[in-house]
Amino acid sequence: MQDFIKSWRFKVLIALVIVLVAFMIRGATSEEGLAGFTSQLMSTITAPLQKISSSIAHGATEFFSQFVNASSIKEENEELQAQINELNQKLVDYEKIKAENEQYKQFLEIKELNPDYQFETATVIGRDPNERFGSFTIDKGSLHGVSFEDPVITSAGLVGRVYEVGLTSSKVMTILDVSTNVGAYDSQTQDTGIVTGYAGLADQGLCRMIYIDRESSVAVGDLITTSGSGGTYPQGLVIGTVTDIRPDDHSVSLVATIQPAEDILNVKDVVVITSFLGQKSSLSDEEQAEGSSDAEAASGTTAPEATASSETTTPPETTTPAA
Repeated sequence: MQDFIKSWRFKVLIALVIVLVAFMIRGATSEEGLAGFTSQLMSTITAPLQKISSSIAHGATEFFSQFVNASSIKEENEELQAQINELNQKLVDYEKIKAENEQYKQFLEIKELNPDYQFETATVIGRDPNERFGSFTIDKGSLHGVSFEDPVITSAGLVGRVYEVGLTSSKVMTILDVSTNVGAYDSQTQDTGIVTGYAGLADQGLCRMIYIDRESSVAVGDLITTSGSGGTYPQGLVIGTVTDIRPDDHSVSLVATIQPAEDILNVKDVVVITSFLGQKSSLSDEEQAEGSSDAEAASGTTAPEATASSETTTPPETTTPAA
C-alpha cells in the first residue's frame, strides 16, 4: 500500500480528484448549478469524439462519392470522345474535299485546251522505297474507268503511264523507268527522239532523250513534249526541258538529259487521261520499239534513222499545262 501511495499513479489519481472536486465546487456555486457542471464535463469529454466522428464521416462520404459519380463521369467522357471523333472526321472530309477542289481547279485549263480528254483525278497512296524509278500506286482503278497504259499527268506535265490495274487502285510506271519509251519532240527545233529512263539518272529525278539526229540543233533549255506517235500518249504533253546534250557513246546519234517538268519522285496528286482523240491501246510504245528493231535488223537501217523516219515531221501543237 505504501508503495502505491509513493507511485506516480497515486499522484495522478490525487490530481484528477482535486480537479474533479474543483469543477464540482465551481458548478455548485455557479448559476446553473450542478447540472451545468455536468453538461460542461460531458461536452469536454465528447467534443474530441464528435470531431473524430465528423472527420471519419466526411472522408467516407468523399470516398464513396467517387464511385457514385464514376458512372456519370464515364458517360460524359464518352460523349466528349464522340464529339472529338466527329470533328476529326469532318476535318478529314474537309481536307479531302479541299484537295479535290484544288485538283479540279488545277486541271480545268488542260480540259479547256483539250476538250477530247477524259480525266480521272487520283491521289498517290503508296510507294515502294526499294523501287528506284519512282513508280507508285494511286487510289483509282478499273471501277473508275482507269485502263492499262492510260497516261498519267499533273498540271506541270507528263508523269508516266498505268501498267497494272486493280478494281480500286492502279500502279503507275514513271518516265524515269528504263522500260518507258515515249515518242518525244523538241518544240523549238522540231527534232524527234525517244524519252526513256536511265539508271544513272533516276535517283536525281532525271531521264534521257535518245535517238536524236547528230545534225540536229537541240540545245539546253529546249522544251520537250510528246509527239503522239504510237497512240499511247496524246500529242503535245510537256515532258521537260533539256539540261545537257552530247553525242551518244554507243551510236551515231545524240543523247540529251531531261529535267521532267514535274517532280516525279515526290508527286502526290495526279490525273489519269482515260480517253483522248487518237488513243490506241493495242500496242505499247515498247512493243512498237521492239517491232522497229526487228524491222531495222531485217533492212539494215540504223536505229536513229529508223526512229527518225517513224516520227511525224509536222510540228505538234504544244499543250503547256498551267503551272
